Amino acid sequence: RLKALYDFENKKTYFPDVHASFKFCVFIASPSPIGEPALCAFYIHNIAEINDPERCFRLTAEDFARVNPNTGTAPIFRTRRDAELTMAIYDRLAVLVDRSSGQEVKAWPVKYLRMFDMTNDSGLFRTRQELEEQEGAYPIGGNRFGSLSGEWVPLYEGKMVQAFDHRAASIVINPENQHRPAQPEPTTPEQHQNSDWLPDPQFWVKLTDVPVSAKNEWSISYKMITAPTNMRTLIAAALPLSGVGNSMGMMILEGKSQKIYSAAPLMLGNLNATPFDFIIRQKIQGQNINWYIVEQLPVVPPDRYEAVSFGPKTAGEIVREAVLELTYTAHDMAPFALDMGYVDDTGSVKPPFPWNEERRLHLRAKLDAVFFHLYGVTERDDVRYIYSTFPIIERQETEAYDGYRSRDLCLAYMNALDAGEPDADIRL
Repeated sequence: RLKALYDFENKKTYFPDVHASFKFCVFIASPSPIGEPALCAFYIHNIAEINDPERCFRLTAEDFARVNPNTGTAPIFRTRRDAELTMAIYDRLAVLVDRSSGQEVKAWPVKYLRMFDMTNDSGLFRTRQELEEQEGAYPIGGNRFGSLSGEWVPLYEGKMVQAFDHRAASIVINPENQHRPAQPEPTTPEQHQNSDWLPDPQFWVKLTDVPVSAKNEWSISYKMITAPTNMRTLIAAALPLSGVGNSMGMMILEGKSQKIYSAAPLMLGNLNATPFDFIIRQKIQGQNINWYIVEQLPVVPPDRYEAVSFGPKTAGEIVREAVLELTYTAHDMAPFALDMGYVDDTGSVKPPFPWNEERRLHLRAKLDAVFFHLYGVTERDDVRYIYSTFPIIERQETEAYDGYRSRDLCLAYMNALDAGEPDADIRL
């Protein structure tokens, strides 16, 4: 019965006394069922945009269900091209957790966990000073402390993490800032290059308070606070054994077999892939990545990685190699490297990979190239368009490199993959 759904962003145009980012909609329904799809437009700033066929287009009830099978809610497409690219991907891939049949059908063997609430669980947290003076704790390496009452592990917050990087920032306290005293201090290049260096958290938490399901030597987590206008939308990383605050959501692997472990880097690579981020940008309305949104995102199933090959390597081999090198940059992630089979002839884990910004840019571009193939987005103009929807990255790279380097590297790697040369030496 829906005839039209027009989604407006205020921008001080319609209601000058209301905040610019507030949204409202015009919702037109018929008293009886109608035979044609609804007219839909999103992020409208000017009423005249309703007459623009690239901004206002028809969506069927089946389109709603295709993109949001569990909730049936409206997708949020800025343009017709966004809608066409997104729905084509949903036609090719299943969502992470499909509940539309009444049963829980998972594409990956994971479950969601929110570990510690920063307010309600604050009584469990200790600063370093409190650990040393109240608990009699002493450092035992790897950012952990021993004490008479037990072992303490760092409490990770979203502000400490970036994509494939659990050492992106330390937390520093400014007592003069009453509302937000804990602020991130970005890691320097010299600190990143030191594989012994680890960031300082604001708090530590007792290991016995970490939920049993998360008490693994490493885990995968993602930042939950975001916006579709940010540099990137979903940012994920592997973390060492730790507590995790509610600014991060956790994906807990169900089971501990080698098959499960081999799926973890594929999952992490998928979460940080550009085509995946393009999709989630069509789904975020507020500033939180709620689990019901993540469940309805299209992901590459584990068996697909082994079915697709580029020359001598499967997609899975390429992704695992890149994710391992991007992740294992410090000794506290040695358990991750061990589970990935990164060992010498004696079975001992090898040293961490050196931190090299240029190398990491290439690895992420190669990962994007693989995932564009796996998502079925192989037209070069479509790849360019998807990269254009990340304007902050484009602006920063253009200033730094005199060009959109990650996009150009990805296009080069896509050609190399098509040629069966996954380890080609790309030079731009």
